[in-house]
Amino acid sequence: MTVTRIAAAQRLVIKVGSALVTNNGEGLDLTAIDEWARQIAVLCREGKQVILVSSGAIACGMQRLGWRKRPHAVHELQAAAAVGQMGLAQVYESAFARYDLHSAQILLTHDDLADRKRYLNARSTLTTLLRYGVVPIINENDTVVTDEIKFGDNDTLGALVANLVEADCLIILTDQQGLYTADPRKDAAATLIGEARAGASALEAMAGGAGSHIGKGGMITKVIAAKRAASSGAHTVIASGRESDAIVRLSRGESLGTLLVSETPPLTARKQWLADHLQLNGKLVLDEGAIDALREGRSLLPIGVRAVQGEFERGAAVACLSGDGHEVARGLVNYGSGDARRIARHASQEIEDILGYIDEPELIHRDNMVVT
Repeated sequence: MTVTRIAAAQRLVIKVGSALVTNNGEGLDLTAIDEWARQIAVLCREGKQVILVSSGAIACGMQRLGWRKRPHAVHELQAAAAVGQMGLAQVYESAFARYDLHSAQILLTHDDLADRKRYLNARSTLTTLLRYGVVPIINENDTVVTDEIKFGDNDTLGALVANLVEADCLIILTDQQGLYTADPRKDAAATLIGEARAGASALEAMAGGAGSHIGKGGMITKVIAAKRAASSGAHTVIASGRESDAIVRLSRGESLGTLLVSETPPLTARKQWLADHLQLNGKLVLDEGAIDALREGRSLLPIGVRAVQGEFERGAAVACLSGDGHEVARGLVNYGSGDARRIARHASQEIEDILGYIDEPELIHRDNMVVT
């Protein structure tokens, strides 16, 4: 069953909503936050990597400012977020420290993931933190957002982060048991959906509308988030954050809430995206040894690049060509064209000496490449 895939997940994104974080707007729920930290610590000790996407900054700020109703004006939302983010970060840092874990605060806007260079920078930061055993805590940067750059809800943010780091699964913890066939608050005959295909058209019709006065989302945003996460091969679980030991039980393969299944293998989705949807901004001419390495599934190192053609920035999509001009691969480059020319034909160990810095040892990592 698919629940075994959840149990086997090594990289997880866990999203907790405002109603849970703030105990329905009464203030930060210290007990709940400590409990999530404890459960995440259990997963980390088992060798799993966890990213926490947490709502609650605006709700926390509202509580601190004495506001009972969520404001509509952007500048008021930004002010509430600025006040609340301080308390939220302090509480999470203290909670994870009790379980000998370091945490890191990362605030994102839509522009950070829409811009390829910033996308790669965010990805590099997150994967580095995970490699060092740090738990990244992500929230939308509500202090600077405008309507044009807002994710709109942290369910969407959770899905985009899952895609960004190629997580195995997305766990959305909410104040409901999961997705029902109808709104259980209005229809006594509504039943919990145990498992369904992410992206199934009937799910959106079943999902409710807007969320509470504290949060912005609702079940519909969770269903859409699951569809987004599925595009990179991640399964999504929607479950109650008030269920005892929910995170640990899910990681052990127990069936809780609603499982929305991705039918796309993780690598296939990314490879298809690279192959079909990118405009190429430059070209790298490779030697035969580099071409053989790519066909064996390895990354492209600068020593295998004979020439760099065109002008492009870090994160651009480029073609990898053989000496006679045939495309052998395409991918997202870790260095701009100027720096790529300087390190071409050099070993990775020489990058820092040549450039004065090093982003990555590879010119194109195999995870960001498709062989054509």
